[in-house]
Amino acid sequence: MYKCISFTILICKTINVLIPSNKTPNLSEMYTNGDREEEIKAFDKSKTGTKGLVDSDIKTIPKIFVRPPEEILENFSIEGEKLGIPVINLKGLENDEEHERIVNEIKNATEKWGFFQVVNHGIPLEVLDKTIQGIRRFHEQDPEIKKEFYSTDSNQVVYTGEYELDKTKAVDWRDSLTLNKCQIDHIDPQLLPTICRKEILDHTNNVLKLGNNILELLLEALGLKPEPNMKDLECDKGWACRYHYYPACPQPELALGILKHTDGSFLTVLLQDQLGGLQVLYNNQWVDVRPVPGALIINIGDLFQ
Repeated sequence: MYKCISFTILICKTINVLIPSNKTPNLSEMYTNGDREEEIKAFDKSKTGTKGLVDSDIKTIPKIFVRPPEEILENFSIEGEKLGIPVINLKGLENDEEHERIVNEIKNATEKWGFFQVVNHGIPLEVLDKTIQGIRRFHEQDPEIKKEFYSTDSNQVVYTGEYELDKTKAVDWRDSLTLNKCQIDHIDPQLLPTICRKEILDHTNNVLKLGNNILELLLEALGLKPEPNMKDLECDKGWACRYHYYPACPQPELALGILKHTDGSFLTVLLQDQLGGLQVLYNNQWVDVRPVPGALIINIGDLFQ
């Protein structure tokens, strides 16, 4: 089985400016009885995700999105508001002195946080910005076009809300476009949505290189260099990319974009837009990951740990 690198993009939307299409069903009428099984069926049948709910101008979110009472009472306020995950400057990586500094900073950040942000990582800001723009175009396009990619199966290219609708306590308030290369050798570019195909290809090509560089530095921080190398570990053979979109929620106090979790991958390279919203758990405190222009967030996954 391939070790898997995961790429994630987070796009938040605070204001709903889209006018519902006359092809979009009135989903508010589909969620009236509060029965979980029926709500799940209605949500899956619509194939329009949480964006479809917002476009239908609902005022009350379906109960499948409402967190259990004990979780709603959980404190997600930022007690550690003065804390911030480390930001590591990768500039000068080829210089021996700077290389040593970078390795040491990555080692310390990994040991203490399990997260860090990187700047001057070699991926042009234009590529990151265009990726966010392209993914936003996909999620905000005519829902009838998006439906062509809708599935809850683990296909190569999938648009969906939540994969396991019937297995979660509360469904995540988000929509996702997912590319999955963890079990195959190649993803056909023609399978990608036309509206963001170029942006996805540019993004994945760049982030794969960065992911391998970060893994090399992590191995060096562990004292495992020069062996093994990334080719031996085949860490770049399997990867998944998830482009998350979070439309404005009419009852944000009841739902979460993504429930608290750990990443099962080897490594996650994450890009969030400038609205932010990502939090990490540090010493039993939820800490905001403040957006840094051009930065990428590195999350050490369960496989690596």
